[in-house]
Amino acid sequence: MKLDTVFQIIAVILAGVTIYFLFTGHKDGAFVSAVLACVAFFLSVRFQAKARNEVGDAEREATEAKD
Repeated sequence: MKLDTVFQIIAVILAGVTIYFLFTGHKDGAFVSAVLACVAFFLSVRFQAKARNEVGDAEREATEAKD
């Protein structure tokens, strides 16, 4: 399992926890879990972008090695 998928799963779970806290009236807990869900989501985006950049770099090096 890739790290971006793990962070996406964590983000979804934390979003569910946020909804639970909102319905039970714990606004502080809802805020903290929402912030952590956002952090997990943006970490997943970061790992996806890093993987795309590594693939692009490898393709570029292969093209340069051919020439």
